[in-house]
Amino acid sequence: MIQSVQYSMDLIQDEARQLVQKGVVSRTQPIYVLCQHIPAREWVCVEAVLEDNDFLLRDRISDLLGREDWEND
Repeated sequence: MIQSVQYSMDLIQDEARQLVQKGVVSRTQPIYVLCQHIPAREWVCVEAVLEDNDFLLRDRISDLLGREDWEND
């Protein structure tokens, strides 16, 4: 039995934030590069959540992450 993850906006943002922190993706890249790091069968769900929240796949990852707090400011 294959379990599917229920994607929410918070989960997508957390996943994107982790990938940026690891240096796997850049904040300036378009959101669609995340599809390389999310299983293909789940990407359709991710796209739907992004669309429901008015994000386009060509938007920047930084738009998806929103405001971030920096500890060393």
